[in-house]
Amino acid sequence: MKRAIVSDIHANLEALTAVLADIASQDATEIYCLGDIIGYGPNPRECVDRVMQFDACVLGNHDQGALFDPEGFSSGAERAIFWTRSQLESPPDAPEQNLRRWDFLCELPRTIREDGFLFVHGSPRSPLNEYVFPEDVHNPRKLEKLFSVVERFCFQGHTHVPGALMEDGRFLRPDQFGDVYPLGSQKTMINVGSVGQPRDGDRRSCYVLLEDGVVRFRRVEYPLEETARKIYAIPELDDFLGDRLRDGR
Repeated sequence: MKRAIVSDIHANLEALTAVLADIASQDATEIYCLGDIIGYGPNPRECVDRVMQFDACVLGNHDQGALFDPEGFSSGAERAIFWTRSQLESPPDAPEQNLRRWDFLCELPRTIREDGFLFVHGSPRSPLNEYVFPEDVHNPRKLEKLFSVVERFCFQGHTHVPGALMEDGRFLRPDQFGDVYPLGSQKTMINVGSVGQPRDGDRRSCYVLLEDGVVRFRRVEYPLEETARKIYAIPELDDFLGDRLRDGR
């Protein structure tokens, strides 16, 4: 079984379309999503519709923010969430599809556990909101608490920064292991990166393939200028959300 694991799509339809084409070219048999389907980007309805066809998905903090009141968001992210909510409530002539989208988001679990694998959006102990950054290697107390709730391996997103964080306190970027990481005996947290808002200095979309205990990181080009153009045309979405796509920050 070859499983594709994506995260942080953020309503970027162009990026999602390119990633799904790449997944198809790799003959993946399953697709899991680690949340934040929506928020920031210009195509929330279309992206939710695509993810509804995936094999599994967990709730992200932006998904929750659209369902309820956003907490701890910047002013720009908050405006984007309220605009996203309005889009999910329209068009008014498609009430059944609108309801299906809301039902889907409302029913998303916060975690999925399968055979020693944990799938979350944020962190093992706080699935929605806690960030696990590369620099947390300098916080051994935090790492100890995080790994205490990881049975073997955890897959997550949220920071938009891909890599492998090991229980011995090392963080490795994909380029440090040639984009191929064999899962071993050591507990490991794998950040799969972001489809729609990469923030590691590489503007290409990022996701991973999991097969036979090996994680392969994939980078995918997409027409980001089209996404940026859509963002600039929507007053409720800050231009910065389009600008940052070019730098992957």
